[in-house]
Amino acid sequence: MSGACASASMMTKSVIPSMGKRGVVADYAGEPLYRGDLVNYASRQGNGVRASDAIVRHTYFARLKGRKYPMLIVQPTGTDSYSEKPRKTLRAEHVAATHVRLLRSNVTGEQNEDH
Repeated sequence: MSGACASASMMTKSVIPSMGKRGVVADYAGEPLYRGDLVNYASRQGNGVRASDAIVRHTYFARLKGRKYPMLIVQPTGTDSYSEKPRKTLRAEHVAATHVRLLRSNVTGEQNEDH
């Protein structure tokens, strides 16, 4: 009888994938993010925080204190909320995927093998 219980628990462990095996970076609502997607994120401008639009250039995972965090390299488009003065630079930025929301998928028209 204990052998049947052990085999049942082994079967459920093999069916359910672990978080690290999924391999998809998602925004805070669970939408998958890929290269070429248009996203919105919070950015600093002086003492304030603005909502900015950007294009995803690269996704990766950063390891910190034994945990993996999904990260993005984004290229700002220059569209910001309540911009008193324009951005000084449109350099690429590293942003945590948990602070990003997907607006539109594949706006650049890049062909991804993940899509």
